[in-house]
Amino acid sequence: MKLVPMTLALLLLAMPAVALEPLPQEKHINDSLRAGRIGDVIRKTCPTISARMFVVLGKIEDLKRYALAQGYSRSEVEAFIKNSEQKARLRAEADAYLAAAGAVPGQPETYCAVGEAEIAKGSLVGQLLRSSR
Repeated sequence: MKLVPMTLALLLLAMPAVALEPLPQEKHINDSLRAGRIGDVIRKTCPTISARMFVVLGKIEDLKRYALAQGYSRSEVEAFIKNSEQKARLRAEADAYLAAAGAVPGQPETYCAVGEAEIAKGSLVGQLLRSSR
């Protein structure tokens, strides 16, 4: 009987560790960060849309917990978020999303239209925003 627990322990040790995807390729984290960037641009550009700050702060905490639960360390997450190349990549993706959705630089009303559409859809971006219209 002592052989069973020892065999089980050896098998567990012999199993390869589950490899985590690099953070720039982790879909949920990147989608969430991109949505945050999109919402931030909309709220700064459209005078009738603001951030739902308690929701934003809650989503940030949820995202931190998610990353840690997936096995990423705090230092990995912080390094990823502070990385200038990753910031630039997410900014470019957010800008491309906004342009595809009809936002035109220098035309705040187009950002308002995108924001109102996101709010109406109940998308992650829309959940972060509030309209005063």
